[in-house]
Amino acid sequence: MSALTLVTPQPGIDAASDLSADALDYGRAALSENTMRAYRGDWLEFETWCVDRQRPYLPASPATVANYASSLASAGKKVPTIARKLAAVRFFHRGAGEENPTDNAGVAAILKGIRRTVGTAPHQKAPATVDVIHAMLAHVPAGTLQGKRDRAILLLGFAGAFRRSELVSIAVEDLTFSTKGVDVFLPKSKTDQEAKGQSVAVLNGKALRPADRVREWLEVAGIESGPIFRRINRGDHLTGEALSAQSVALIVKKYADLAGLDVENLSGHSLRAGFVTSAAENRASISRIMEVTRHRDPRTVETYVRRADRFKDHAGDGFL
Repeated sequence: MSALTLVTPQPGIDAASDLSADALDYGRAALSENTMRAYRGDWLEFETWCVDRQRPYLPASPATVANYASSLASAGKKVPTIARKLAAVRFFHRGAGEENPTDNAGVAAILKGIRRTVGTAPHQKAPATVDVIHAMLAHVPAGTLQGKRDRAILLLGFAGAFRRSELVSIAVEDLTFSTKGVDVFLPKSKTDQEAKGQSVAVLNGKALRPADRVREWLEVAGIESGPIFRRINRGDHLTGEALSAQSVALIVKKYADLAGLDVENLSGHSLRAGFVTSAAENRASISRIMEVTRHRDPRTVETYVRRADRFKDHAGDGFL
């Protein structure tokens, strides 16, 4: 029997047989869908690895976990990826009421060695700054339905600093247009897992005019309710199916390629990172940037600010 049938999304929650179905459902909702999906995939990978080597996976021994982590490092996996996969192992063991095999001095030593050998510096995608956005927009066809949709996606994603998952979940009912721009209400997001709701003010501005492009797209497409960004089939035929988050990344890469930009270093997240970087270069304060990005930790934004300012007021200015 697969371990996925024995353990559950919430550690320890399904081991209690006296809980009602509603209680179990609320327990499973403690983690976001994306996190749970990643954990399930990581656990299945660990389970397969163990079965191929005839090792028990539930419970797994600390030696098995250490060997698994070593194999991931040897396969070229980055430290954050390895850490996430071990988090899934820990998560499902706790869910089954088993002892956590990752909480072991030997495993900790192996991970420390991996960090020293592989390194912990994250690979960050390049930001799609305002100049990059202009370069991509120059290659978006203005006369097609797909072109109008893609233009609206690039501009709204950039101007609202939206995550890919947030961008494709926006519905017509979440938009409130005004002379200044458009307010976008997010019922739930990565930093709002309890669904209190967040509102993002997207300024129309004078150059890019993202609110106008979104309104134009909705009018041309005849979308009056539901998801604003939908799949378009061959022949420029609009469907009722919402775009996936991965589609945003593909759209960014498509126009980056047409503009002759570095496709490998640009992704869907580049739109969000591009807004932060452009705002920092424009000397916006961290607090004002966070009003748009909804970052909870200012240190995250400071990383972008330092990167944008690294040549300004340089210590070598004046003698180099």
